[in-house]
Amino acid sequence: MLNWIVIGIGDISIRRVIPAIQAEPRSRLYGLVTRDPAKAVPYNSRAWTTLDEALSDPEVHAVYVATPVFLHAPQTIQSLRAGKHVLCEKPMAMNEAEARSMVQIAEESGRTFGVAYYRRMYPKVQRAKQLLAAGAIGQPVVAELTCHGWFDENESHRNWLIDPALAGGGPLYDVASHRIDVLNFLFGQPGRVTGHLSNAVHHYAVEDNATVMIDYPGGVRGIVDVRWHSKISRDECRIRGTEGEMELSPLNGPDLIYPGGRENLPPHANLHYPMIENFVDAVLGKAPLLASGASSFWTDWVTERARKAKQ
Repeated sequence: MLNWIVIGIGDISIRRVIPAIQAEPRSRLYGLVTRDPAKAVPYNSRAWTTLDEALSDPEVHAVYVATPVFLHAPQTIQSLRAGKHVLCEKPMAMNEAEARSMVQIAEESGRTFGVAYYRRMYPKVQRAKQLLAAGAIGQPVVAELTCHGWFDENESHRNWLIDPALAGGGPLYDVASHRIDVLNFLFGQPGRVTGHLSNAVHHYAVEDNATVMIDYPGGVRGIVDVRWHSKISRDECRIRGTEGEMELSPLNGPDLIYPGGRENLPPHANLHYPMIENFVDAVLGKAPLLASGASSFWTDWVTERARKAKQ
């Protein structure tokens, strides 16, 4: 049985992370780290107000880091150095240097280190990867992913996302990271990157829109466009090749359409469950980790270059 602790009891932890750990048969929610112990009461588990206290317990095996981005690197590194396995929320870190340090410490510790890029576990994303390798659309040449929505800075439980000291950036960090990771999963290690960030509508301290272009081996170009100023929600993903195209829109939906076929492959009801299951498999040596720290690093690598291209 893998004993988990979760650092931070926020929206994602309550809706997805904790239920996923509780549902995974080889896992146990052992404890919670929170500045407000009252939040831990409904879970009938141990509670600590500091990570130092929690990590001193030898019965803690795995740590889920679900705090704001600026804490990801220090809390992950501290947990790895304490001999614990770590699964960290996305984006991995505030910058490329922090992400590189996290990977390095994980390698030195010999512990399993993953990042919460759960879309890699979507059945239709897995199937799309198979079809692309089989030449279903010929040679892929361009992949377009958009995520548009409206971010209300007055939503108190989410307004930390527009503080660059806490979140690192705006939609580039929050929602583009997932789409960049999907591209990396499908097409490999990214190459040349350019990005455009601006504030078209909202005047946050972070950008309210970002467009990133990434070149991949074999001639594929990925385009990710994310916006927090659209009252029309979009969650699009399409890949065009020399002999056809593949449609995955909405990315979070079940449909996968390609030349000669249409499949309905819905994600798990709890999007975090397959990721927790895969992480436990990896810790037990039964399967490779699909979203490892080493592979997830490349999303931070892309983000850093996109951000610097703006400056």
